[in-house]
Amino acid sequence: MAAKAAMGEVKSGMRIGLGTGSTAKHFVDFLGAEVANGFECLCVPTSEVTAAQARSLNIPLTSLDEIDALDVTVDGADEIDEARQLIKGGGGALLREKIVAAASAKMIVIADTSKMVSTLGAFPLPIEVNKFGLGATQNLVQSILDRFKAEGGLALRMDSESKPFVTDGGHFILDASFGRISDAKALSTALLDIPGVVQHGLFIDMCEKAYLASPDGVVTLDGKA
Repeated sequence: MAAKAAMGEVKSGMRIGLGTGSTAKHFVDFLGAEVANGFECLCVPTSEVTAAQARSLNIPLTSLDEIDALDVTVDGADEIDEARQLIKGGGGALLREKIVAAASAKMIVIADTSKMVSTLGAFPLPIEVNKFGLGATQNLVQSILDRFKAEGGLALRMDSESKPFVTDGGHFILDASFGRISDAKALSTALLDIPGVVQHGLFIDMCEKAYLASPDGVVTLDGKA
């Protein structure tokens, strides 16, 4: 329902960022059906998985090397608060998702109301890190958890074969269980000050509007009264 609602945000001829994850997958399916009916667009996928899905639906793809800006990005979220701050990266695509969102005139989030929270942090925050110096980086990230009084620990994400999960960009992910994030902006700055941290899953001041599916229909969150 949320993905279908977000289709109202796109018009033929637009340059569109395609998100990653189970809800974003529905949006790509809807867009593919429109493309089959003559809808024109040029899209930048946020992961190899989304790229493969888009190609299978004959959605025209490009990159941010070939075009420098997008009209809109439609993506999911692992958590969203009332200020439309997000935690993303449960699927491991956070770096490309943030690059694509930042290159877009607006970011639309699609999710269900279970992702709505009063305070971010119940969902572990993904932190993408360079493989080089992993131990040192992990220690510095742990010091940030201590400073921000995290309620849980820090874990290196593993894949289904019990090997470290590797992102499309060739990095590792540390999942940080804060429990509550009282100051997302301060945390963002502190994490990005660590040399080994490539990016993190806090998306602040990026989401313009969210469509959240509920049993009673779709709730729109856009900051307007």
